[in-house]
Amino acid sequence: MRGNSNLTLYIVAGIIILHFVVGFIWLMIKMNKKNNDDK
Repeated sequence: MRGNSNLTLYIVAGIIILHFVVGFIWLMIKMNKKNNDDK
């Protein structure tokens, strides 16, 4: 039971970290496209 709980915690933590990474990359791409449009 304890091992299953740890696995669930790792999966949830992984999804949260992945969400932040994808959001950060998306933000950088959006900022770069905006800067390229201004030039």
